[in-house]
Amino acid sequence: MRQRLGANLQWPTVTEPIISPAPEHAAAASPPAARSPDGTPPPGVAYPKTIKSFVRRAGRTTAAQARAFEHLGPQLLLPYRESTLEPVAVFGRSAPLILEIGFGMGETTAKIAAAMPDHDFLAIDVHTPGVGALCKLIAEGNLSNVRVMQHDAVEVMRDMLGDGTLAGVHIFFPDPWPKKRHHKRRFVRQDNVEMLIACLKPEGRIQMATDHAEYFEQMRQVTSALCDELEEAEFVRPAGAAGEELTGTNYERKYIKDRRPIHVLAFRRKRV
Repeated sequence: MRQRLGANLQWPTVTEPIISPAPEHAAAASPPAARSPDGTPPPGVAYPKTIKSFVRRAGRTTAAQARAFEHLGPQLLLPYRESTLEPVAVFGRSAPLILEIGFGMGETTAKIAAAMPDHDFLAIDVHTPGVGALCKLIAEGNLSNVRVMQHDAVEVMRDMLGDGTLAGVHIFFPDPWPKKRHHKRRFVRQDNVEMLIACLKPEGRIQMATDHAEYFEQMRQVTSALCDELEEAEFVRPAGAAGEELTGTNYERKYIKDRRPIHVLAFRRKRV
């Protein structure tokens, strides 16, 4: 008889994650002083909630991904709540927590988590095929240190991640939204990075990668404007990156094949 998917995995079952009232990040409450090229709004004008850094694209979910979604969802998928997530309750231990924003089909996330069993990972993406694929990889790798959220990462940061929660953040190949009128949708904007900094522990790291040169310049501009809180660090190649690869993602392999240059940045939060 075929073994049920995920039957050997030993996780604390979390149908409703332990949460506590969420403090609002001061950075999220204070808009930037003036409109900047990264798309942040002028004083007193907040982006409407309908503007997102993603669109929910239709995609084919395989039977295996659907089974993983159905059978592992109760154990792996955390629901969005407007309350602070308690990582110790979710993972059943106290360990450094890494936030993965946009994991594609999850291959790189699974490899990094397998190579770093002493760290926990919260992986966020909105696309159902990728969520199902990552759940399947978690089961196949018997990974107990990964949880998944299918929600807007900005709202998760704002409402569920307390100050000083994260040891690191990975943002590999976010949508570049190349048209100028869409730049406001880019994830790496000053207001979002300010929220990330608030979520990081001192010396917590942000690692970013893109193939889009103009978006890379925006990333540099945004992080340079926050130099009082961030300092540049060496980019650490994650597990799964082979040969000339810097991140090991499927996106990067495609871009290397197309001979596109890959740009990476890494920063750590300064100690006060």
